[in-house]
Amino acid sequence: MGLKALIFGISGQDGAYLANLLLQRGYEVYGTSRDAQISSFRNLVRFGIRDEIQLESVAIADFRSVLQVVSRICPDEIYNLAGQTSVALSFEQPVDTLESIVVGTLNILESLRFLGHASKFYNACSSECFGETPDFPADESTPFRPRSPYAVARSAAFWEVANYREAYGLFACSGILFNHESPLRPERFVTQKIIAAACRIKDEIRRGQTVGKLLLGNLSVERDWGWAPEFVEAMWLMLQRERAEDYVIATGECRPLEDFAAQAFACVGLDWREHVSIDKALLRPTDLQKGWGNPEKAHVELGWRACLKMNDVVKKMIEGRGIEHEG
Repeated sequence: MGLKALIFGISGQDGAYLANLLLQRGYEVYGTSRDAQISSFRNLVRFGIRDEIQLESVAIADFRSVLQVVSRICPDEIYNLAGQTSVALSFEQPVDTLESIVVGTLNILESLRFLGHASKFYNACSSECFGETPDFPADESTPFRPRSPYAVARSAAFWEVANYREAYGLFACSGILFNHESPLRPERFVTQKIIAAACRIKDEIRRGQTVGKLLLGNLSVERDWGWAPEFVEAMWLMLQRERAEDYVIATGECRPLEDFAAQAFACVGLDWREHVSIDKALLRPTDLQKGWGNPEKAHVELGWRACLKMNDVVKKMIEGRGIEHEG
């Protein structure tokens, strides 16, 4: 029998890539959704692995619901990828964001403590917790200065994990992941919004149709963009160690959003400046101007390093839509 893994939030981008990775490594994989009976799990279907995964209905903010599934499955590894994941949406839905992330993480930790299981626990944290990192890339010793409800929630969950690790001896760790993209990103994320618009505009031009504009907010923000399949491998590597520790997972390269847009349109043979307009309504109440990470600890201790940087990620996202990039 192989190891058993339980993925909370399996229907998202990271959940699907992680499930695929674990199946390839011989795991018995379980995944949760609020209502597994009606969820489409389209990302799992896209990989052709939906029928290989045992799906469970779990309300992450309900302790009894979490306790029951952990008790029944007795997983060797638990990955918490659940919760509201959009920074922009967190300003509109701060209560749901806090409850799904903070309470959800606490429920998993408390279930493990209550049951006395030796499950190894991975928690998805975020680079948003650092806030601005203008001068030096953030590493594991960089203080948190969250500037959104989402970042506040992820910061609180991070310290919950650290507390349970120290107080109760749980194997519990957090991966502080910087931006990581793929064709599985929904279009509410600006990266996929840009990719989709570039491909749409290219098709409209080819068909001789009226070409619409892509509306974006602050193009000067700088981010560390990586490739999601590489980042989920880092999650798995964290749980293969004898001792639980937290790790920054990043590429170490920081690029402005303007470069991402320019690369996306260039990949389909267009000049982004002719097709993008700034919409001040899309500006966030607070935003991070620059965020980048130092993944040296992950490289030294996990043997992990990002192979794909922003330009590579853009090309692979274009290819993921069935369109060959130009040049």
